[in-house]
Amino acid sequence: MGDGERISVEVSPFHAEGLLSGFLVSGRWPANTVEWARFLLLAVRVASVPGMLPTSTVFRVREELPDEPAPGTVGLVLAEGPVVGENAVLPGQFAEHQPPGLIVLHPPNEIRPSLPEQDEVASGCVLLPGIPHLGLDHRAAWVEADHRGNITSMVSRAGINPFDDADTAVLALFLAA
Repeated sequence: MGDGERISVEVSPFHAEGLLSGFLVSGRWPANTVEWARFLLLAVRVASVPGMLPTSTVFRVREELPDEPAPGTVGLVLAEGPVVGENAVLPGQFAEHQPPGLIVLHPPNEIRPSLPEQDEVASGCVLLPGIPHLGLDHRAAWVEADHRGNITSMVSRAGINPFDDADTAVLALFLAA
């Protein structure tokens, strides 16, 4: 086990005026698609808390440190805006400075649960863009969970075509020039 694997990924959600604003990442960044799926699971559980996330929201992975970071901080995952509506994220918004990842979180009132016996579930998707012409595949993970922590769906994949899924297609649109 390498030194990087001994250091855990620590995630702390933060909010402003009661609304989810992002996540502080400490220790180290998730190293692979499965670890990003675990990060996404925590983010979806936070998004499932009633009132925490008013609408489907895009978050950007930022490797820059916040002002006066706590020891061990490696970066932030910040809310950039809603998917649609006022102050929505725009197509190509991240084309100039492509982030290492984009996430969309959907609160319970904006999705239909994949299991009919579930209610009040939130979902999310993380897109880790690759450079296919260099052999670096796009990777993604999807999670659906309720506020009690019950996971109804969790999938991670490498080698995806972003346009085969609605969430990854929207995130890819925000990255496209």
